[in-house]
Amino acid sequence: ALKTHLPELEEDEHLGVHSVHLAGSQNGWERPDPKLGQKLILSRRTKLTLRVPKARAGEVQQRLQGTTLDLGGCALTIGKAKERLLSKQGTLFARYVTCEPEEDEMHFLQRAAEELAGLGITVRKALCGKTTPIHTPDGPIYTRSLMLADLGQEEAVRLQETGLGPGRDMGLGIFLPHKGIDAVNQAEDD
Repeated sequence: ALKTHLPELEEDEHLGVHSVHLAGSQNGWERPDPKLGQKLILSRRTKLTLRVPKARAGEVQQRLQGTTLDLGGCALTIGKAKERLLSKQGTLFARYVTCEPEEDEMHFLQRAAEELAGLGITVRKALCGKTTPIHTPDGPIYTRSLMLADLGQEEAVRLQETGLGPGRDMGLGIFLPHKGIDAVNQAEDD
């Protein structure tokens, strides 16, 4: 729906759409089943977050503000944007980074470290999660979560600017600041 108003979203890897993460079935709540035609209901406080280079923020905001998107028959009106700076925090987390369907943890981490080295980012500490399929009309895309720690400030900002792997337009490979294990008075963040 966003690509109708922002067609370059698919090709420009500097543009990204953060995924909206909703809880899974737990604590007595059953997640709706899309196979049964059931839909997840977002609260009015749910935020649509886009990753946009600072030089293009005003233009993108102007094009999208007040636009109503059709999301499978549900209307979503985009309100006024709030600009947020990228974090300089040294611990970053991506909920979804593309992987191969049968790729084991060690191969995934090695491949990620090689791609990050190409961006000038040294992996000091990394932890990945289990394989999670993202269902799309073209079939599943397999992903793993990835947490990186002990990044330098410049590395952290560069990784948030670029991301890792394909699929920024679907929320893949986008890194967010994550609580580190350092004492609060040692953490540096703007």
